[in-house]
Amino acid sequence: MPLKLSYTKQDFHFAFEARTSRGDMHQKTSWFISVSDTEQPGHIGIGECGPLPGLSIDDRPDFETQLHLCIESINKTGISLDNLAAKIHVLVPPIFPAIRFGLETALMDFQHGGRRVIYHNDFTRGAPIPINGLIWMGDAASMLQQVKEKLSQGFTCLKLKVGGLDFDTELSLIADVRKLAGLGITIRLDANGSFPTSEAMTRLEALKKFNIHSIEQPLAPSNEAMRRLCSTSPIPIALDEELITHTTYENKKQLLLRLKPQFIVLKPMLLGGLQGCKEWIDIADKLEIGWWVTSALESNIGLNAICQFVANYRLTMPQGLGTGAIYKDNFPSPLRVHDGAIFYDNDKTWSPVVL
Repeated sequence: MPLKLSYTKQDFHFAFEARTSRGDMHQKTSWFISVSDTEQPGHIGIGECGPLPGLSIDDRPDFETQLHLCIESINKTGISLDNLAAKIHVLVPPIFPAIRFGLETALMDFQHGGRRVIYHNDFTRGAPIPINGLIWMGDAASMLQQVKEKLSQGFTCLKLKVGGLDFDTELSLIADVRKLAGLGITIRLDANGSFPTSEAMTRLEALKKFNIHSIEQPLAPSNEAMRRLCSTSPIPIALDEELITHTTYENKKQLLLRLKPQFIVLKPMLLGGLQGCKEWIDIADKLEIGWWVTSALESNIGLNAICQFVANYRLTMPQGLGTGAIYKDNFPSPLRVHDGAIFYDNDKTWSPVVL
């Protein structure tokens, strides 16, 4: 029998006040693709589609309509499990990276038994993946309190969102963080494109003395200004939002050749799924550009798939995969964060995912 695809929508509610450069967030919506076969009852693959409001190229009013049309088309024509990556890139246009991610991970889950294990690797056997401790935006006191909590939890890499406070206050905060953490702790910054182009270099020079590992997207996406900054910045630059609109292998390659960043930050939900990120990694490795992978407010379904994907690579630095505890109503899962790392606890099982 042919595979049957369906989807459902679900809202998740934050367990705390989640502030970002795009405003406060109280809930996050995801759509879940289910893959089943009447000849294998109970054997269900699940993948998550969750565009980020204000950021994803497929954050659009007709997203659910487009998802419905895609699922309907596949159900009419049928799909087999061989050569999935190529088929998905034909079935789903690149302007819908979240659908690509949800579809490929649902099919891979089904292909491997419908047990939320899409890769059998060291991670699914229990090996930890080092991750950064994310410090959410807030006032200086609340951010410093988050830092203390992350340090007490064993994190050796912290990622601070900047751009939400006036710059002098943020400088003072980062000085306090460095004093509290010591030189043995890695500090990453994420500006989400908030630095004015005319002030960017001055700000980076002021931040240099705090031994900052890198700063993500100091400028809003702007190839020429970012190219100049990548070549002159005293702090290594990591591209994030700059990557989102580049969907072909050649365009990705030309962007990195032109801008020459020190790092890139990869979000599968925004960058064409796992296959899309594989292309970025292949190009970055050839150009000797560092990279790490970051979740994008997925539920445990999407986060689990990303962790398993990342574990296929030899990792040289912490990843950005610590978002599993952000929701009050997340799916119970074997994912655990301990001592600054995420791991898959094989003594735990997935609770039945009711969609």
